[in-house]
Amino acid sequence: MTATLRVDGIGPESGTRWLAISAAIASISVVGIAIGLGVPLLSVILEGRGHSASMIGLNTAVAGIASIAAAPLATPLAARFGVVPTMLTMILVGGFSFVGFYFADSFWLWFPLRAVLHCALTLLFILSEFWISTSAPAHRRGLVLGIYATVLSLGFAFGPWLFAQIGSEGFQPFGIAFTLVILAAIPVLLAWRESPNMHKEKSANSFFRYVFLVPTATAAVLVFGAVETGGFALFPVYGARIGYSEAEAALLLSIIGLGNVVLQIPLGMLSDRMGDRRHMLIACAAIGLAGMLLLPMLASSWTASAAVLFIWGGVVAGLYTIGLAHLGSRLSGRDLASANAAFVFCYGIGMLVGPQIIGIGMDALGPSGFAWSLAVFFGLYLVLVGSRMRTRT
Repeated sequence: MTATLRVDGIGPESGTRWLAISAAIASISVVGIAIGLGVPLLSVILEGRGHSASMIGLNTAVAGIASIAAAPLATPLAARFGVVPTMLTMILVGGFSFVGFYFADSFWLWFPLRAVLHCALTLLFILSEFWISTSAPAHRRGLVLGIYATVLSLGFAFGPWLFAQIGSEGFQPFGIAFTLVILAAIPVLLAWRESPNMHKEKSANSFFRYVFLVPTATAAVLVFGAVETGGFALFPVYGARIGYSEAEAALLLSIIGLGNVVLQIPLGMLSDRMGDRRHMLIACAAIGLAGMLLLPMLASSWTASAAVLFIWGGVVAGLYTIGLAHLGSRLSGRDLASANAAFVFCYGIGMLVGPQIIGIGMDALGPSGFAWSLAVFFGLYLVLVGSRMRTRT
């Protein structure tokens, strides 16, 4: 038996609740800055300590395990303690986890720290996205999610830029990450009264039913989780191995994030007008595949790589935005709430497999293994969606 949700007074029928939407977006986007700073920071530190790409990928993949474990807990925790108290607790846990990495000299201590950090972040993302979805009317869901993705992308883009400015030495980057996460509590507190009022109910539906209910959406976020987490974690290593400086590689990550910023609102608005969002998901995956096939050919030119990655990053992020909108178009009410947790659950699976596969690919094939490994994810997704086009999901 799993807990599902009844939400009182908040939903599409209530209109667009911009205070609630703004608070949820602001909170999770500040956390996004910390992630954009922290993920490459941790990889660079491990690379500097002499760990292989495979071991770096293995440690990063713990984030996926943590997300998988945490996702089914979001609904019962929020139903029992409330959305805001749960989010505030996770903000504190996440902030102190970042600081813990600085004081943990043993590589093996980084595994439980990574698990605790990403359990907290997973719950924050699920509850924030649920808060946003219940505060937006159906006819504006794509637009609202596009705004959410844009602001979040700004955070992810600013994080690597900030990392490029402060570097990886000393306590400063960890202290900044801690401060950013704690700041996320402010908008949550300001909109406390606008949070969904959840009630715990019993349901015969298994949580895992929602993983397979809309497979084109959950597979899209799985691919995005693998590409985003593995790419962000190992791109600094890839950049170093093809001759880019630490700052040049970090700036390319920022350029990917800026591509996200430019395209998410247009993609979200377009998705509101489409009868079948799977066509857009196919296009996003096809462009993702093409970009990774081009990347090894452009490795000698930082400028050409930046141009391709700008477009690539914006379109690939559409797998998340459009996938979430596609999920919302298929489900509603309690099913949508549970499916949103399953959506993040699949993102966690992507976080688990992506870094490890990319790390193994780089160790086996050299720097070009980075792009080839990412290309495999897009290719498999295209096969899946193509096989589903005659079905309703």
